[in-house]
Amino acid sequence: MSGLASRSMERQRICVVTETYPPEVNGVALTLARLVEGLRRLGHMVSVVCPHQRAVGVGSLGGIAGREVTRVRGIALPWYPEVRAGLPAGGTLRDLWARQRPDVVYVATEGPLGWSALCAARRLGVPVWSGFHTRFDDYVRHYGGRRLAPAVFRYLRWFHNRTRGTLIADPALRDELVAGGFENVKILGRGVDSEQFDPSRRSAGLRAAWSVKDGDLVALHVGRVAPEKNIPLAIDAYRAMARVQEKIRLVIVGDGPLRSHLQRAHPDVLFCGMQTGGWLAAHYASADVFLFPSETETFGNVTLEAMSSGLAVVAYDYAAAGAHILDGVSGVLAPRGDSVAFVERACALAQWPARLPRLRRAAREHAVTVGWRHVVEAFEGFLTETRSERIPLHPERGERARARHDTLPWTISR
Repeated sequence: MSGLASRSMERQRICVVTETYPPEVNGVALTLARLVEGLRRLGHMVSVVCPHQRAVGVGSLGGIAGREVTRVRGIALPWYPEVRAGLPAGGTLRDLWARQRPDVVYVATEGPLGWSALCAARRLGVPVWSGFHTRFDDYVRHYGGRRLAPAVFRYLRWFHNRTRGTLIADPALRDELVAGGFENVKILGRGVDSEQFDPSRRSAGLRAAWSVKDGDLVALHVGRVAPEKNIPLAIDAYRAMARVQEKIRLVIVGDGPLRSHLQRAHPDVLFCGMQTGGWLAAHYASADVFLFPSETETFGNVTLEAMSSGLAVVAYDYAAAGAHILDGVSGVLAPRGDSVAFVERACALAQWPARLPRLRRAAREHAVTVGWRHVVEAFEGFLTETRSERIPLHPERGERARARHDTLPWTISR
């Protein structure tokens, strides 16, 4: 029997539940789209449940977003209206899964929709895996909720420990979570499309539109223009670079709540808004240095995209940068949280630009070895190992006991 035929006999019904999915453009949404499409190519029947979203553009994978997608009610976050969270949908999910029972559910986000999916799947005896894609405990610190961070961490731990296991991209973060009481945490890496993100997409026309010439240096940042991304530090690094290299321009790609403020405060910085597909790839490839000072990443897909595009990355030594950059060889790393060191490392690249070609070549050479195929196959392995598992229910406890068991753990001590 051929491998393909063997796979077709093992096809599974997999449901992915997430608060974000294309046409939204962010790391979580596009990672999930890659995983979903990869599972479908392996022969699995994959459905997605996510909130209705406003038209926010179409990413490079936006064309697959409409297939087998169930949209539920969502609400805009008051402090971040560009992002919508799914509202609880337990009844909808139970009805949906009663008609077409999945073999396994993957819950990618821990918001109200993810919580109701977890409860519905458990009540139906369907195995659940979860993904830790966002450091919400860190995020609340940037939105005036520093005192809430311990409670958010306790909720995240409670949520993930009620699943079959939690998938995380960064080994260091896994160790941190395990030390904090998370159970059965597994590593699932990330890949990059090295055909899309390729140095050959460098555009002289785009650089001309940025008012830079062949010998000028372009520093780039890609991501949400939001407090948790630490963009003011990228601007500080650019200012220091400009003191030793006059022919330099900072380009910021992305949108978010801080854009208008930063754009007014720094008129010499070029804000290009959200870019997708070929245009995003051209923006990467047309730059020279990638500045990524975020301290809140669970991975940071943009790091691999920048490396694949042939950029010298300056980043903190953790998550994707810590896993994929060899300091001084394929990029430049600073100790996490050391803003002075971050600025110094970036400034050194501007002061000795002769180092850049070697760094950029090494970054590209590494990135082309990090594809999505093995990531999807590992994801398949985690999910399908539970294909014969059924979570035992306890009818003797009654619905009231099960409802009490599903309440949120706001008073659980850490």
